[in-house]
Amino acid sequence: MPVLNNSTQDSVRPKARRNSYVLPKLPVPPLQKTLDIYLNCMKHLVPEDQYKITKAIAEKFGARAEIGEFLQQQLMERRENKVNWIYEWWLDDMYLCNRVALPVNSSPGMVFPRQNFRDEGDQLRFAARLISGILDYKVVIDARALPVDFARGQLAGHALCMEQYYRLFSSYRLPGHRKDTLAAQKSSIMPEPEHVIVACKNQFFVLDVVINFRRLNETDLFTQLRKIVKMAESEEEGVPPIGLLTSGGRSEWAEARGVIMRDSTNRDSLDAIERCIFLLCLDDPSSVEQTDKNLALQIMHGGGWHKNSANRWYDKTMQFIVGKDGACGLVYEHSPAEGIAVVQCVEHLLCYIKETARKLVRADSVCELPAPRRLRWKCDPETHGYLTSAADKLQRLIDSIDLSVYRFKAFGKDFIKKQKMSPDAFVQVALQLSFYRCHGRLVPTYESASTRRFQEGRVDNIRSATKEAFDFVKAMIDGGTSISDPKKMELLWAAIDAQTNYTVLAITGMAIDNHLLGLRAMAKELQMDLPKLFTDKTYLMSNHFTLSTSQVPTTMEAFLFYGPVVPDGYGASYNPHLDHIIFCISCFNNCKETSSAMFAKAAEKSLKEMKDLCVKCNAKAKQSFMGNATHKVQNGRKSCN
Repeated sequence: MPVLNNSTQDSVRPKARRNSYVLPKLPVPPLQKTLDIYLNCMKHLVPEDQYKITKAIAEKFGARAEIGEFLQQQLMERRENKVNWIYEWWLDDMYLCNRVALPVNSSPGMVFPRQNFRDEGDQLRFAARLISGILDYKVVIDARALPVDFARGQLAGHALCMEQYYRLFSSYRLPGHRKDTLAAQKSSIMPEPEHVIVACKNQFFVLDVVINFRRLNETDLFTQLRKIVKMAESEEEGVPPIGLLTSGGRSEWAEARGVIMRDSTNRDSLDAIERCIFLLCLDDPSSVEQTDKNLALQIMHGGGWHKNSANRWYDKTMQFIVGKDGACGLVYEHSPAEGIAVVQCVEHLLCYIKETARKLVRADSVCELPAPRRLRWKCDPETHGYLTSAADKLQRLIDSIDLSVYRFKAFGKDFIKKQKMSPDAFVQVALQLSFYRCHGRLVPTYESASTRRFQEGRVDNIRSATKEAFDFVKAMIDGGTSISDPKKMELLWAAIDAQTNYTVLAITGMAIDNHLLGLRAMAKELQMDLPKLFTDKTYLMSNHFTLSTSQVPTTMEAFLFYGPVVPDGYGASYNPHLDHIIFCISCFNNCKETSSAMFAKAAEKSLKEMKDLCVKCNAKAKQSFMGNATHKVQNGRKSCN
């Protein structure tokens, strides 16, 4: 890892400090331990006869001198030769080989506190401050001088890998026919990008933020943004909604990109977009009531081709959206970084805007600036065919998404901490209870846990549908009065413990999902027949994450959301504050079994029941468990970020 330094400008808001540290490499867990945990995770989720078959397959795979031992040894050798042995395989499996469209399916969104713009001038002043704040932040990133993050809560004090931050404004996802490419702006030949792309009325403009070696100030940026709006209004009719192409399936977009690349004008326009620092999308009003849900949908997909959906370029990592009606937020391409890096960046920007809001921005720049450049496109009939197809498929995707943003106000993480429980573990158990309440069963569940304690660490999976959670939810739903409250409380503590212990496994590199992925990928790389472990029905089911969850905490009233990862599943992000919790629940209307509103109501009921149980059994619980160190956890999920 590089030595981080503090050679930054005085105006930069994040105060960098000098740090020198070397992170360890991600470990390869013991094979037998992974197989044991895998069987334990799945035993209560599959029929007994199916489990017996899986157990026999796993035992054979892990036996001495069998294929599992050989693949394990190959992984150990790979670890010696790679900075992070799983990173490339994980990136391909999670993102780059995935052929689904980015909006709704892959790219998360974030809603900022709503802005009250009186007119277009207010919108553009906010946008100018946003650009200035990003450029300020980027100075620190370019100097690789961000203060190092350290783990909090469990295993506090560990330095965390910062590489995700350094990809936020230097990455771009290039579509491919079979696999995408995560491109980075690291070239000794091409100069560092010094421009932003502004999307306005489905058109794209190059906004140079450095002119004659001088970075534009907020007044300059405001002047240039006004020029862009006027240019967009003057040529609004007949403009091809070229941004829609990036909303399609990845293979279809790769085909369309190949077609438009035949023309030199289009190649120049694509190059300008692909090399920009970030996108700023100046949206038209959405014409719907600005509820939490509608704001999230506006950020997620733009409302359709006839609204703001073509005012996007989904391949770019960071797209900031500033609507004329005050709807502001961010949609980001997920492959370069996890939510925590994005949230930290956004919170810096919002603080910057708040601090500089009192500063007067003059109506016009004092010096004459060259006009921003409009990107031109030449579209033949074949390209128009791709545009029509992309618009139709995006509209079907928009019509299919079912999203609820629910603000649970009965209590927040403050109450949970007073019970000596991890807020994240508490919410995760509540989500299991909610799913069981809705569907009468538990399913493989994904909760992202950061592995940033290691070089190039990204995430592994906390499998929250534990046997202990299963026992607890059955007692709560099926047990009725036949199971006493003290017994239910005992089961709740066991579920909290199991969740907390698995969290520790994941953040210390000892969880099973990355390991199993590595064993499978190694077999493919060696061109071996895929071992039965990975073609077994249980393994395939174990990777169908019907419930995909993540805690994304913010200090401000912003919230992050995303879509489900499987057609019959839920996406569930949550943002715990001291006295309330924001839930964003998503699913697809096409699935008759799922409903975001139903799940949100079940979550409310489950959380209240769990609180009532804690209050009833509080004294006894404290007396019984005060001596157990595993119960004295703070915010366990925070320590994972």
